Amino acid sequence: MSGTSLDGLDVALCSCHGHGSTLQVQLEQFTTLPYPAGFRRQLRDISQPTVSLEALTLLHAAVARYHATSVGQCLQSWRISPAEIDLLASHGQTIWHAPQHQHQRPEFAHHATLQIGDGDHLAALTGIITVADFRQKHVAHGYEGAPLAGYADKLLFSKAGEHRLLLNLGGIANFTFLPAQAHPGHPLTTDTGPANTLLDAVTREQFPGLSYDENGALAARGQPHPGLLQKLLHHPFFAAPLPKTTGPELFNLAYLRAAQQRSATTDLAPHDLLATLVELTAASIAQAAQQCLATALAAPVKVFVSGGGSHNASLQRALQRYMPHASFATTDTLGIPADAKEAVLFAVLANETIAGSPELSLGKICLP
Repeated sequence: MSGTSLDGLDVALCSCHGHGSTLQVQLEQFTTLPYPAGFRRQLRDISQPTVSLEALTLLHAAVARYHATSVGQCLQSWRISPAEIDLLASHGQTIWHAPQHQHQRPEFAHHATLQIGDGDHLAALTGIITVADFRQKHVAHGYEGAPLAGYADKLLFSKAGEHRLLLNLGGIANFTFLPAQAHPGHPLTTDTGPANTLLDAVTREQFPGLSYDENGALAARGQPHPGLLQKLLHHPFFAAPLPKTTGPELFNLAYLRAAQQRSATTDLAPHDLLATLVELTAASIAQAAQQCLATALAAPVKVFVSGGGSHNASLQRALQRYMPHASFATTDTLGIPADAKEAVLFAVLANETIAGSPELSLGKICLP
């Protein structure tokens, strides 16, 4: 799994037994392989409205080749032969996400999303049957292609009698709501707005040499600006009904700069800017949770956090302020480390697809 934060490649080795309601998953190994600065820059450059078609074509193969090499390195370090692996589940790298509400082009009355990192290259180079390109069938059936976490969250984390929010803080924040009383069908899963994508972008810009605000220490030294926060939250996305999806195509530095212009905060100190973005993430998550729970957050709900933002102490404190009636823990308490959860979820999706689940079949099967 490689997300919009572009930190690196998460590699999880999972043992799956059964499928659907009988599924049991054991995480055997996990590591994150950080991307070299040059490779990260190439991925960031290609995720722009106007790009070189040649560069896009070359990176489609290059990402797969890089990931295949990374998988080989992990297996070697774990002393496991590729022949012992039944499936390779690859999310690929999202370079553009275009739900209809975001692209707003009347000549294209549908959703779209694009991930690069070709599955056939992965299968051929690793010798492992590969399930890849998970999001396209979701879009083909009229959905937005994201978030997909809810399908696996329900299988792994539902608990009768307990309201649960599985909150992932990657580049974009999203959650799955698992109600105390199980019901047929898929659970509500939705993006809520930015998490790390804006925080990382401002950190890179304002603090040269840093790629992210470690533990939220920089934000902790600042004060949120109420006027800027109000303008940031005054965007149609936050008022749209659930579920919904978004990405850095919307929540980027241009969005931030426009809000600063409207709030006369273009000279805001960097620490205060980061503190305000922490408030934006927490406020937008709480707002979406309020919509989801409908009757107010006084209803007991347990929030289980995953993703890079789970390490941001400033963000965790803000979430607790905005959601005072919720209890917070990481997914580690459920047996899946917070950093590994997204990779594990795609292993589950691949397992369901290969098992022939009538309710859940996503991804293309690529043979070596």
